[in-house]
Amino acid sequence: MTAQNRSVDGRPIVRHTCLTMATASVRDLRNHFPKIKKIVESEGEVIVTEKGHPKYKLTLFTSGRTGPPARPKDYMARLRRYQARPLSAAASKSLVEDNRGDR
Repeated sequence: MTAQNRSVDGRPIVRHTCLTMATASVRDLRNHFPKIKKIVESEGEVIVTEKGHPKYKLTLFTSGRTGPPARPKDYMARLRRYQARPLSAAASKSLVEDNRGDR
């Protein structure tokens, strides 16, 4: 058998209804992740086994977004929009005099 027909741990690839799939154990994921990553990138998926039984399927992630990327948010413009306006010198002086009272 060639290296293409074997999983990461050296065992033959599991065959299901004439489909050839790569398999790896949980231990293989911990110890040989770069190799498994390459298999996922080339074949599209890897079946992960736990205690000899298939449990998980590792596949490539595909983004759900189809349109153009979102524009970055301008946080400074948003801050300026919601920030209180500064008081004029006359309004500030009037406020200080009102707060002082008769003192």
